[in-house]
Amino acid sequence: MSVDERGASAALQTQALWRLAAAFATGASLNVAFAPFGWWPIAVLAPAALFALIRGLPPRRAGWTGAAFGAGLFAFGTYWLYTCLHVFGLVPIWLTVILQAALICLMSLYSAALCYLANRFWLKPGATRAWLVLPVLWVLLEWLRGWALSGFPWLSLGYAMIDSPLKGWAPLFGVYGVTWAAATTAVALNVLLSPGVAIVRRLIALAGIAALFLIPALLARHDWTRAAGSPVSIAAVQGAVSQDQKWQSKNLDETMQRYSRLTADAWGARLIVWPEAALPVLANDIPDYLRRLQSQGRAHDADIALGLVNHEPATKRYYNGLLVLSESGGGWYYKRHLVPFGEYFPVPAFVRSWLRLMSLPYDDISAGREHQPTLSAAGQKLGLTICYEDAFGSRQLGVLRDATLLINVTNNAWYGNSTAPHQHLQIARTRALEAGRYLVRAANDGITAAIGPHGEILARLPQFQEAVLRADVLPMTGLTPYARLGNYPVVIGAGLLLAVAVWRRRQGDAAR
Repeated sequence: MSVDERGASAALQTQALWRLAAAFATGASLNVAFAPFGWWPIAVLAPAALFALIRGLPPRRAGWTGAAFGAGLFAFGTYWLYTCLHVFGLVPIWLTVILQAALICLMSLYSAALCYLANRFWLKPGATRAWLVLPVLWVLLEWLRGWALSGFPWLSLGYAMIDSPLKGWAPLFGVYGVTWAAATTAVALNVLLSPGVAIVRRLIALAGIAALFLIPALLARHDWTRAAGSPVSIAAVQGAVSQDQKWQSKNLDETMQRYSRLTADAWGARLIVWPEAALPVLANDIPDYLRRLQSQGRAHDADIALGLVNHEPATKRYYNGLLVLSESGGGWYYKRHLVPFGEYFPVPAFVRSWLRLMSLPYDDISAGREHQPTLSAAGQKLGLTICYEDAFGSRQLGVLRDATLLINVTNNAWYGNSTAPHQHLQIARTRALEAGRYLVRAANDGITAAIGPHGEILARLPQFQEAVLRADVLPMTGLTPYARLGNYPVVIGAGLLLAVAVWRRRQGDAAR
């Protein structure tokens, strides 16, 4: 190889490294679009930058560029797993690093697949690649990420749009519909900013952006759901018990007294909600405490929903549950979608002894039945979720035909003072918007909040402070289009558009 050839090769390698670094930085910057920062325009600019970075690249290099983008997004977007696994979960640091690296690599495969497939089969610039392939692949791969291998829908593009005009697509098509709108806007922005593009194509791109932003604004004038009664006074209890102190036996009595005291401060509300696993004890071990709590609730005309771990001796199983103390339809709801390596361990038995997290000193948590009776309290039918169950929007669809009020209880103390609780609140807001329901959220140390049917925050508590949130919420009835049809319109529609793209590609091949 000549000196000139070696120089050219080195220049190409340097260019490739810079491109990977730019993709990684672009993916990292996308985190600024999510809570607590909420700079939602970045959720359009970052995909637009990725689409520009892979333009004209060979498929393999495009795939690596997409992987770098995904690595940047998830390395910075899920850094709080270190706190959860190592600081509070007591997982050895070397294993924590392996688990985090494995998650980042796995998540990066989705953006890598998007870029590789787009450049493998639709490398030539044109309307098919821009308007069909790129946004459709983004939506389909994001949907796949939401359920494959237990699913990890965190940092889905649509969640970043909860405070943007594009959020209006959520009642129609759910969070993936919002993702489609954001990714299509990114394509249109690329068309507008690309050099040498005909004026007609620029005008079409501008009209597309206007339509994507204006249509949901017009549809927002229509109320898909309606009030089903008078306002209900609710109170959400935030105990603010530190995760590193919670499960120490010496703190049990103080924790139980704290929740009793906070509940006494909440009397006057028709429904009082405690967070996930509020007390560091099995429900079976405190029958007198629970009977006394229920008796006090009756005396104050209040129903209580409290998160507890429950053991069923007959099956020898433990459940992460929500106990509703109500004379009209109370009982247990058990969490259905569990957290891998947090509530159960998908590993062989011989490694279980050293892999198990130490904060819950019990056997693996068991998943509740997929279909459970709808529980009632304060005259309302409750749509219940525990912890990050609410990140799976389609899982709550079955109960929405009956539910007049949504309840989510969680323990975000696992993540310390990080972005995770803010991201989780953003997800909860999207669930309320999709369903057209009020949502009451009780978190151990935050962020406890009451959310309106348009995803707006009605009231919230500061983090890390023991307090009681009070709010009046309206029971709602009726179904949004998303509540009726779920993800089917988006997934089927995306599949059909991808089929059109495949057909157009084959037509082009045949013409050659």
